[in-house]
Amino acid sequence: MGKKSVDRDLIQSRILKEKAGRVIPGASQTFSKGPNQFVQNVVPAFLARGKGSHVWDVDGNEYIDYPMALGAIILGHNYPAISDTLIQQLQAGVSFSLPHPLEIEVAELLIELIPCAEMVRFAKNGSDATTGAIRAARAYTQKDVIACCGYHGWHDWYIGTTTRDGGIPQPVQSLTMPFNYNDVGSLEKIFNDHQHQVAAVIMEPVGIVEPEADFLARVRDLTRNEGALLIYDEIITGFRVAMGGAQEYYGVTPDLACFGKAMGNGLPISAVVGTRDIMEVFDEVFFSFTFGGEALSLTAAKSTIKELMDRNVIDHLWRQGEKIKDGFNRLASQFGIEQYTQCRGLPPRTVSFFMDGNGKESLIYKSLFQQECLKREILFSGGHNICFSHSDDDIAYTIKTYEAAMKILADAIAGGDALQKLEGEPVQPVFRKP
Repeated sequence: MGKKSVDRDLIQSRILKEKAGRVIPGASQTFSKGPNQFVQNVVPAFLARGKGSHVWDVDGNEYIDYPMALGAIILGHNYPAISDTLIQQLQAGVSFSLPHPLEIEVAELLIELIPCAEMVRFAKNGSDATTGAIRAARAYTQKDVIACCGYHGWHDWYIGTTTRDGGIPQPVQSLTMPFNYNDVGSLEKIFNDHQHQVAAVIMEPVGIVEPEADFLARVRDLTRNEGALLIYDEIITGFRVAMGGAQEYYGVTPDLACFGKAMGNGLPISAVVGTRDIMEVFDEVFFSFTFGGEALSLTAAKSTIKELMDRNVIDHLWRQGEKIKDGFNRLASQFGIEQYTQCRGLPPRTVSFFMDGNGKESLIYKSLFQQECLKREILFSGGHNICFSHSDDDIAYTIKTYEAAMKILADAIAGGDALQKLEGEPVQPVFRKP
């Protein structure tokens, strides 16, 4: 990093934010990238470019990037091995009137790596993939009810279970039932209350909390016994925890799985994979996209997957992520505030939690910590999506920055004046009533 100044010019960001507010609802296409997810007047509202693990805002300020495009960047911004292949493919063409051979090549790579994969269908984002898997499961089982655990995208069948349920018809909402992670009993209740009606269980195999010893295996057994499909949402865990996803890491194989995010190192691509008998349903259900076989994203996926394998990237993610997690928690203990903030999760992707004295989420404490990181040129939104370009120097500078931010947070907790120390509006929750 360059200077450690807390004085940054954000003039262009403020101008663009005002313009965006006039033409874009929420000033962003993605809730978690929106201005209200960061401390106002401290965060750069717009980023202009990236290289490796660093990004630059529209005013030219440099930051170490940890959101990494919400986990989509796994190698690094403008990573040469990917950028070079993109330029070549761009010159050859992007979208065609018939399928492109890359569709076969990338499908074969996924089948080679992912335990449950015998056939593959491509889409553009995670919500496409999870919704495609749900549609296939309902068609295959001839049942309607879905049990879910985790976040599965913006489409009606899932988002109706959240507080962002505006515009979702009640009959649609009633067909999806959430259950609790590491609580097989809560899933068994759904099966008992809706006997012979459950088409599928869709779940993130691991989020921030790790599965208890036999939890994933018990869910697998339960779905088989009840005649429902098991779908793993590996949009986040895919190519980050292990090359074959969390299903490879934990040794439990689902019927279908959804991959995306890191698969294209920032290019929009996702996939539904699964056993042949189920995947053949996609020849009958409607799952069709103008850009489903778009060649630029497919070549990015092919090059990214090969780079992940050739460069042993996942070991790097685990190693650097462990340093961040251990360093954060050591500092929290050092300043005596470990009951107020903790870094949790598997090292390739961790999340820092901030709690009040009652153990409830504190967006004020999160905002103050984030503010002090931003002022010291760390782009911090709460999580750490480690990429292959995060260097030892990046990690060392980050831990040093966290030490400074942790001291300010500890002083604010002791003094009861965290809100007064904020230099702008605090972070707001994503899942609230519109």
